[in-house]
Amino acid sequence: MAKLWDKGFKADAKIDAFTVGKDRELDLQLAPFDILGTIAHITMLESVGLLTREELDALLPELRALYRLAEQGAFVIEPDVEDIHSQVELMLTRKLGEIGKKVHTGRSRNDQVLVDLNLFARARIEKTVGKIHSLFTALQEASERYKDVLIPGYTHLQVAMPSSFGLWFGAYAESLSGDLLSMKAAWDFVNRNPLGSAAGYGSSAPLNRAMTTALLGFEDLNYNSVYAQMTRGKMERIVAFAYASVAETLGRLAWDGCLFSSQNFGFIHLPDPLTTGSSIMPHKKNPDVFELVRARCNKLQGPVNDIRLISGNLPSGYFRDMQLLKEVFFPIFEELDDCLDIVEYAVAGMEVRTDAMEDPKYRLAFSVEEVNRLAASGVPFRDAYRQVADAIRSGTFAFRGTLRHTHEGSLGNLCNDRIRARMDLILSGFSFEKVGNALSGLLGE
Repeated sequence: MAKLWDKGFKADAKIDAFTVGKDRELDLQLAPFDILGTIAHITMLESVGLLTREELDALLPELRALYRLAEQGAFVIEPDVEDIHSQVELMLTRKLGEIGKKVHTGRSRNDQVLVDLNLFARARIEKTVGKIHSLFTALQEASERYKDVLIPGYTHLQVAMPSSFGLWFGAYAESLSGDLLSMKAAWDFVNRNPLGSAAGYGSSAPLNRAMTTALLGFEDLNYNSVYAQMTRGKMERIVAFAYASVAETLGRLAWDGCLFSSQNFGFIHLPDPLTTGSSIMPHKKNPDVFELVRARCNKLQGPVNDIRLISGNLPSGYFRDMQLLKEVFFPIFEELDDCLDIVEYAVAGMEVRTDAMEDPKYRLAFSVEEVNRLAASGVPFRDAYRQVADAIRSGTFAFRGTLRHTHEGSLGNLCNDRIRARMDLILSGFSFEKVGNALSGLLGE
């Protein structure tokens, strides 16, 4: 098949295979978004007189049918077709003849792939945000359920002060709310329209970029056409950073899960279905789920740097180097979503030990409580510290008071309601409904 850039000479098969690379396989993930971008583009072309109403009316049903095909996973990029853009145009031309060749007016594959990637990333972020919110809710519920169950807190992996499962679960919930700020920044970056920037220098066609921005549900557009091309690589890196931030939270929770479920700690018990066994040791119940979450989340720290290495030293304008970004970028979404799902499943299934702090080896965790009790009774803090240290050295230490933690974010005042309100506020900043309504309109729903 002739390529979109065909000038009449025969392409070298070896060069063709090398330059196309994995694009046919990866571009299938862009199929529905390429079709959405085309629907918006041709709707705009008709409005500025570059397509007739009859041509638009012929194209729209075909494109919507192709969209449904792509959504069902049945869309195919043929072996001799270069990419998703070529395949869509080919299918339209086969069905409608010369009309199908008109959909590229005022566009370049450069701005096509830009809009495809923004739409793709925007949809995947929406899906991931839903999973983050679901895990956040599960962690907050566990925090409230076990808020009075004490466990030792650690610094330097040494017993430090009293903590609780309320604090532990709640800490990871609040961490996710912080991660969502990075996700919101990524959403804001991808929610801008690059379509109409063409090959990076605009077009002499009388395009209405504001119209395609509204049709695709974007919040705004990338105005400068050179800058629109410069977002390639930057967009992927910003999104990858947001995903790495969430992954860091999950990886740390998984690390804690490995420690807390070991015999040396024993704060949580993982039911048999959440563990795996040993081929030689009959007693083993291994926390492989948490270990694999930890490994996957460490792996998710890599794409940020990989993307920078591919695109960070390029001048302005488009370069084929950027094609390789897809290989690094596309896998992060499924990887993190899988981890979010399995961590929520593990949190729901784990069993919490309620008497951990009754073990004598955690007695010294109450040393600061005793110092504070003496200080509250009038003993200068430094003298109280020395008295307690002397009692510990002599083996006579005992905590004679009760735990009274009342400040915000402490054992007795978790502030889960305030953390939840903050999470809700961040979530309200994602314009999911506006995007959904715009795309439904494009699809005639």
